[in-house]
Amino acid sequence: MMDDIYLEALMYSFAYFAAVVLGHFVIRGLMNQFPIPSDDDERKRELRHAGLTIGVLERIFTLTFVLTGQYTAIALIFTAKSIARFEELKDRRFSEYYLIGTLSSILIAMMVGIGVRYALTFI
Repeated sequence: MMDDIYLEALMYSFAYFAAVVLGHFVIRGLMNQFPIPSDDDERKRELRHAGLTIGVLERIFTLTFVLTGQYTAIALIFTAKSIARFEELKDRRFSEYYLIGTLSSILIAMMVGIGVRYALTFI
């Protein structure tokens, strides 16, 4: 019984590590294929740094929502990001860049969460 608790804690820890750290490298590799839609180098640095922080947070929230079975709450993440970036989303290049990053980040966290939830059924 006690071993099950440790195994479950280990699986949750792995899930957050995979979603946040490994997910970061996957997203960065994907997003490097698309240039940041800005002509200003300072703006590009700001977007990259903000995007990194926001991406980590959205994967943590998404994974937490999946692990707790609150799939509909994932829409809150997308809504909050869309409100924050509302004016920028009028630029087609930026909106495509935004969608690729957001959807791939949420997808990775969901896949990890669903995988862990499935694996936990065997404990």
